[in-house]
Amino acid sequence: MNFGDYSFGIGTDLSYSNGNSHKIAIVVPPSSNGIINVMPSGVIAHSPHLVSQNLPNKIFNSPGLSLALQSGMDGQGEVARTGENYDGSNVGGGKRSREDDHESRSMSDNFDVGSGDDHDGADKPSRKKRYQRHTPQQIQELEALFKECPHPDEKQRLELSKRLSLETRQVKFWFQNRRTQMKTQLERHENSLLRQENDKLRAENMSMSEAMRNPICTNCGGPAIMGEVSLEEQQLRIENARLKDELDRVCVLAGKFLGRPVSSPNSSLKLGVGSNGYGSLSTHPSMLPLGLPDFGSELANPMIPTNKQTMNAAAPIERSLERSMYLELALSAMDELVKMAQSEEPLWIRSLETGKEILNRDEYTRNFTPCIGMRPNGFITEASRESGVVIVNSSALVETLMDSNKWAEMFPYIVARTTTTDVISTGIGGTRNGSLQLMHAELQVLSPLVPVRDIHFLRYCKKLTEGVWAVVDISIDAIRETPGCRRLPSGCLVHDMPNGYSKVTWVEHTEYDETEVHELYHPMIKSGFGFGAPRWVAMLQRQCECLAILMSSTSPNKDPHPGAITPGGRRSMLKLAQRMTNSFCAGVCASTVHNWSKLRAENVDDDVRVMTRKSVDDPGEPQGIVLSAATSVWLPVTPQRLFDFLRNEHLRSEWDILSNGGPMQEMAHIAKGQDHGNCVSLLRASAMNANQSNMLILQETCIDAAGSLVVYAPVDIPAMHVVMNGGDSDYVALLPSGFAIVPDGRGTGDGGFQGSLLTVAFQILVNSLPTAKLTVESVETVNNLISCTVQKIKAALHCEG
Repeated sequence: MNFGDYSFGIGTDLSYSNGNSHKIAIVVPPSSNGIINVMPSGVIAHSPHLVSQNLPNKIFNSPGLSLALQSGMDGQGEVARTGENYDGSNVGGGKRSREDDHESRSMSDNFDVGSGDDHDGADKPSRKKRYQRHTPQQIQELEALFKECPHPDEKQRLELSKRLSLETRQVKFWFQNRRTQMKTQLERHENSLLRQENDKLRAENMSMSEAMRNPICTNCGGPAIMGEVSLEEQQLRIENARLKDELDRVCVLAGKFLGRPVSSPNSSLKLGVGSNGYGSLSTHPSMLPLGLPDFGSELANPMIPTNKQTMNAAAPIERSLERSMYLELALSAMDELVKMAQSEEPLWIRSLETGKEILNRDEYTRNFTPCIGMRPNGFITEASRESGVVIVNSSALVETLMDSNKWAEMFPYIVARTTTTDVISTGIGGTRNGSLQLMHAELQVLSPLVPVRDIHFLRYCKKLTEGVWAVVDISIDAIRETPGCRRLPSGCLVHDMPNGYSKVTWVEHTEYDETEVHELYHPMIKSGFGFGAPRWVAMLQRQCECLAILMSSTSPNKDPHPGAITPGGRRSMLKLAQRMTNSFCAGVCASTVHNWSKLRAENVDDDVRVMTRKSVDDPGEPQGIVLSAATSVWLPVTPQRLFDFLRNEHLRSEWDILSNGGPMQEMAHIAKGQDHGNCVSLLRASAMNANQSNMLILQETCIDAAGSLVVYAPVDIPAMHVVMNGGDSDYVALLPSGFAIVPDGRGTGDGGFQGSLLTVAFQILVNSLPTAKLTVESVETVNNLISCTVQKIKAALHCEG
């Protein structure tokens, strides 16, 4: 009999392996020719009228059906669906022993069902097929893989099915049911915590209700007059209301992290307040303002007294809840990162414009549930993936990523500042496996037109298999009111390779407010060369290559001045160059490394950012008022051509006023990579006449696939002699200037770019007295210096227009 899109088979026989036969009405979607081919998995009628009364109750006693079936139906056999992952193969007849627990979890669902037209052919023998139960060896193999990878892909399932002689759908359903079981256990744990809190509040409520029904005067011991309540009872009422609101706050935070609402367990409790004519005591807001998850903090209301004993007892529970939510968030983020790093098309597609991998948003939405809630209004998504080989093993790289100081040193031009605010877990067995920590970082693009990204995030490290590690970041800024950006699951997978190398697959996924970024940098940020995976991988490769070269005894590039600097001098000179470059980056991006004050002057261009700060008691800088000015422009030349022009000492006189109008001579050279552009140099400007003195310029240049830098600073000649002989470089005062070059992000279709984005920045000492006031003339001088330098560069490269 047909009804809509389904056919009802009346009296269909389902035969089980124990020989029992029961007639059950089933709902089966017909095929195109009207003949029913297969019953949908788990589709069994819920109505008692559709289930035979003689279905044995012992079918519900199977341990393997504990997540899918309900028992104790008073003789009424009823099968309940547990969700979309339910497998109809779990329905089996007969009583099984405890030893069959593993086998009952996954049995074949290959049984035959008659079509709706067979109701008149009851005499025909029904086709029977025995269930195929998993062997203990198969269960052991499945459990072992589940511990390593709860979400195997199609390739892994196919390989496992061949090895265990199972069908791929059996393997798929087994993992679905196993994940459902794990999820249920977690929910039971959450319910247990909330139930404990509920019992505690219920006991307090009962105690207070009993005291309020029989009020006693604290002075005479007799019955209290209506309307008279002791001060202690008032405090208890207020404390009870405060605890209720705090529990509501915990439930709201848990709902944000879990992505589903968590109801307050005490919503049905009656406080009994107002029975003596006092009305409601809830004079403060019922919901606490959301900030960082500091569950142990008290309400900042001096009118509400606090019971210290109750607060001290509740603190461990709140701390445990906080850590549990952090751990669940980290596990969800790790699962998403591994899938995104290992997936190919259609999740990741190749951009025809830049040749880089970009995320398919529709496919991502279908396959992933947001870990930290929906995207805020006005935010856009930036996602990228990049792979590369680096000269470092997985253990050393993981240790670098989990140490905030080492992480900042490895990525100095991206990470402006970082700290570890809390260590939730140090790892297992003295390793970083399972390490979880709360961190804060300021991420930067070297341009005044791109704001610094200030993020608070969790960093979680996990050892997937031998020689394979994963490190994931997930932002907790979602609980802030107005975050500037949110870091979705981002990080890297590290695979060990022979000879101490590693293969790194990096994924960056961020949501941010594009209106805060200058439109000149929109294509560049979207292409991934700003904060994306291509920039992280390119810088990691360059830094690892630099460390390998500096630690080796020989240099790939022959030093043109082998006798000009000692080994100790090399170390001192490299340390001085690193401090110079870090100071340059801090001046361009206005990070909190220095306390900058922004200035607005009438005669300064809109795209030029001018800042000032006082330099006092810093031996590495001249004392006084330091003025920093920076701007960014687009040039129709390739990044490589622009970099080669700016680092060439023979062409320096075409744009640098410090060159005295003549060529410069390289006095020392330290290679930092295979590319000749990665080096530290000491230059000397030739004096064109007797009134000009010789000057030394310390310069560092670096280049990779994501961009390049040219940073320099004039240095004192006697001080540099001390440094080159191995002396302490911390007392060499310098103020850096330089250039940052990145691709403009607008691809040409052949892997190249239409132009470059050039950032020009200067730091100048305008007054040697820290208490002096900044003059308008000083600001105009720096502004003219930037404008003149940009015009000279455009003229030299023939791109005035």
